[in-house]
Amino acid sequence: MTRVSLSRRPRQTDIARFAGVSVSTVSRVLANEPGISTNVRDQVIRIASELGYSIRPVPAVQPQNQRSVALIPVDHATGGLGVFYEGILSGLRGAAARSGATLLPRLVRSSSLKVSELEQTLSETDATGIFLVGIDPPEDLCDWLLGSRLPAVWVNGNDPNLQFDCVSPANFYGARLATQHLIDAGHRRILHFTMSHRHTIRERVRGFEAAAAKNGVTARIVQLPSASRTSTEACEAMEAVLLEDQGFTAVFCMNDMMAVGVMEALTNHHLSIPQDFAVMGFDDLPCAAMTMPRLTTMHVDREAIGQEAYYLMQRRIADPSAEPRKVELAVRLVEGATLQSRGKKPEGREISA
Repeated sequence: MTRVSLSRRPRQTDIARFAGVSVSTVSRVLANEPGISTNVRDQVIRIASELGYSIRPVPAVQPQNQRSVALIPVDHATGGLGVFYEGILSGLRGAAARSGATLLPRLVRSSSLKVSELEQTLSETDATGIFLVGIDPPEDLCDWLLGSRLPAVWVNGNDPNLQFDCVSPANFYGARLATQHLIDAGHRRILHFTMSHRHTIRERVRGFEAAAAKNGVTARIVQLPSASRTSTEACEAMEAVLLEDQGFTAVFCMNDMMAVGVMEALTNHHLSIPQDFAVMGFDDLPCAAMTMPRLTTMHVDREAIGQEAYYLMQRRIADPSAEPRKVELAVRLVEGATLQSRGKKPEGREISA
């Protein structure tokens, strides 16, 4: 067996390098978190021991006694984003089942969620933890959760005050990559369709703006009503933009449903996709594979978000005093046919006088 050594005090980055794993994996192994294979766990522990890294014992969690509630907005679960949240819930359920724990989903009206309603839900379910799925809780609810010390994880959420554990896709970086992909294809006048009603979605707006500013392109944000739940509003908004005829040649949509509406408007105006107009989506929902041509989009691993959220809950229950952890999962480009090949510049449409 080859032994490893250092001339200084070892760090988790050293363990990760010698073990051939990520620093995140090392951190989770040393914290005794679930979800790590036996071989990887043994390898990390062995390397840490050989390097002389001090491993602090973490009390084991008794998952069979755990009952967690997952609060899911009813408008999201029953609307076009239902499949998105179904994937997250599947990840949560799978992780809970593997740990022998119980997960109880509950549909709520997130816009009117009250402390009294949450207290009643917890009383009825005897839950020891709560997942806020796609919910940005109001300030009074955050204060109550902090005061109660109830383990809580924001799922597909981003706590701007860094007081809660949260997990989400890499919204800023994903949006920046999506916009850069359009720019690399030669587009210099780009639209962004959004509804900036949540912290996570505003991160996508920031990613779009960052890529546009870095490359000096003309960017315009088209804000849809926060109550929009179908592609209809996106279609109507896109038709209004086309009537203005400002010479835009590409659009990045905050999700695939908006992209479907944008594509409908382009077809109604007899514009060819992607020759006249390029379209980029986000989330890689099933509808992205149903468009003609196939939508270019950014894939979000929804089940992985649910799984990671459950691991955060396990960590929080095992060590209630641990510092809050924010986890962002990478997204990846899904090549479709609504964007011309990289490097091939579009001709663009002339701007009316």
